[in-house]
Amino acid sequence: MTEIRGEPDNKRFWGRYSKFYDFGALHVSKDAYGQVARMISESLGPEMDVLEVATGTGLIALGIAGAARSVTATDFSEEMIAAAKRKPAPDNVTFSVADATALSFADASFDAVIVSNALHIMPAPVKALAEIRRVLKPNGLLFAPTFSQGHIKRFAWNLNAMILKLIGFQAYSKWTPEEFVRFVNANGFLADRWQVLKAAFPLVYLEAHLTQQRDARGVHRRVSG
Repeated sequence: MTEIRGEPDNKRFWGRYSKFYDFGALHVSKDAYGQVARMISESLGPEMDVLEVATGTGLIALGIAGAARSVTATDFSEEMIAAAKRKPAPDNVTFSVADATALSFADASFDAVIVSNALHIMPAPVKALAEIRRVLKPNGLLFAPTFSQGHIKRFAWNLNAMILKLIGFQAYSKWTPEEFVRFVNANGFLADRWQVLKAAFPLVYLEAHLTQQRDARGVHRRVSG
């Protein structure tokens, strides 16, 4: 995995892009979003409380709402959450502004956490996974479909990165699919299922379960999975 230096975050970019997010997602990657929502829904249950971090405009949250008891969807971009709140939503879905690396929720609050296509664009993905571990119940589920460009040829990657940087966006990590699975496994989870999906971008779908929980001293310890 390669760490990529850049701006502190892409918050201004996402604020500007919130007006066009759905157009881009639904016209370029509609099938991939639908497939991801279906795959996540198959692994959820009607008794489960789900958190989604980096929800964007809520496409995944709304797509899986019927498969869970509740869906709490958050994003660090006020503009993205405003766009999500303008959409019709079932009563079990709520949207709010929150930073994935500093969540306000109590320990062990959720049965599952979704972070879709976002870990690679977070400056501190390890810290985000630490917060996700904290708010998950023992053996809780992680769903982390993630853009994977580590296996793209260098010229293609450099050209793509240059174009994105010109419009104010930068990725901070790039993994091959196998490197991404190892990254998740090294941060308190065990991957149960992963595969590369057909999409307009290289997309790794990953499901994992929590393998560490905190003891009374606040220290993480490994539990059987």
